[in-house]
Amino acid sequence: MSGSGGSVGVGVLSLHNSKETKAILNAVQDLGHRPEWLRKENTAVEIEDGHATVEPEVDVIANRLLLSNTDQPSEDLGLATTFQHLRPMLNEPRAVLTAMHKFAAATKLVEAGVQVPDALLALSNARLNRDRFKFGDEAVYKTAIGTHGGGTWKIGPEEDVNPRVGNRQAFLQSLIERDGERHRDLRVYVVGDEVIGAMNRYAPDNDWRTNVALGGDVEDASEGLPDEVVDIALQSADVIGLDYAGVDLVEGEGGWYVLEVNPTAGFKGMFEATGISPAPHIAKLAIETAGGTVDDERVVELSRTLDDSVPDCKPSVPRTNPDEPLVIGYTEEVVVSGTSGSASVVAKSDTGATRTSIDTRIAAEIGAGPIKSLTKVRSGSSKSSRTRPVVDIVVGIGGTRHTVTASIEDRSHMSYDMLLGRDILKDYQVDVRRRVDAEE
Repeated sequence: MSGSGGSVGVGVLSLHNSKETKAILNAVQDLGHRPEWLRKENTAVEIEDGHATVEPEVDVIANRLLLSNTDQPSEDLGLATTFQHLRPMLNEPRAVLTAMHKFAAATKLVEAGVQVPDALLALSNARLNRDRFKFGDEAVYKTAIGTHGGGTWKIGPEEDVNPRVGNRQAFLQSLIERDGERHRDLRVYVVGDEVIGAMNRYAPDNDWRTNVALGGDVEDASEGLPDEVVDIALQSADVIGLDYAGVDLVEGEGGWYVLEVNPTAGFKGMFEATGISPAPHIAKLAIETAGGTVDDERVVELSRTLDDSVPDCKPSVPRTNPDEPLVIGYTEEVVVSGTSGSASVVAKSDTGATRTSIDTRIAAEIGAGPIKSLTKVRSGSSKSSRTRPVVDIVVGIGGTRHTVTASIEDRSHMSYDMLLGRDILKDYQVDVRRRVDAEE
């Protein structure tokens, strides 16, 4: 192994193609050390003659597995734990597991004296709805595991909720807002024992969620950040056990509340708002953890750009095993889930549709809702448009789960109860010859 001031091998454990992963790897190289992208094409662990070895050889690993997006997070947790036993790791699996489960994170934070919104997780429908009144006229209803604002709803006082959405646990939480102000929260990015930047995130029109992935606006909040907020953010990351994280806070009448501690927070919004990329700071922390050294001025210089180009260290895909795109048929059997159940339906792929849509009967059956907003839809060549309600649903295709905002319409006169739009099909190649409902 390297270290003691020499060149350090930094592995980034990431099975996806995120821009954040690329930026960290590029930063490691730009700081004069050796990056390795740990992917399926190049990674192995071998136990032989009482000794375990890691391929490729690295001195430290930065964990960037997106557990909230995978169908079997326990598999990825086991993989990360395997590497943790063999090499120093940033964002260790146990801490990531706590952070990804929002209610687990909230319980750990509150036990450490960090203020979080009141919340209720119950395993029975009756218990969850019995105390719905405690959360006022408007409450937040969310899945314990979710990302990019998916699986989060604002509900009214008369709406019953279910302890599970599809196969994910859900809970109630108080909505923290300031009267008369546009809904916003504050993301503080922590790396090691430093706050490297902060941004206000504002909800887009016709929504209340502030996620950049949903179109939220951002604003630099790094200058003049209250000492109290800095302390809360650093304490929250430390309590959860994360080496780098985006800590989301909101200010209410009772002070500052921590909403989430995100172990795989995106870089795009932070860089857009502050002009600071977290990547070189994470690279520096990894290098120094393994005993290497970096030029601090170079870190600051690199943080002024977000280099998320494909890194030189990305392993090539063997020709015998090409990385083919996922294929979906003209019609597919999918599992669609709402707040009170799931249903298996045959859906049609429509690359001409922007948004997925679902029949009113199926929507009622699975408890799709509450209604988030209304959208105008134009049919075919008609110049007139119709208004339809839109709701969040979870669509399972094979082993992949998609959380999308779908429109509800009466499809009783159509051949299929569900239409898959480009919000899902962007991840697939459509094979019009493949149909699950084709006659044999």
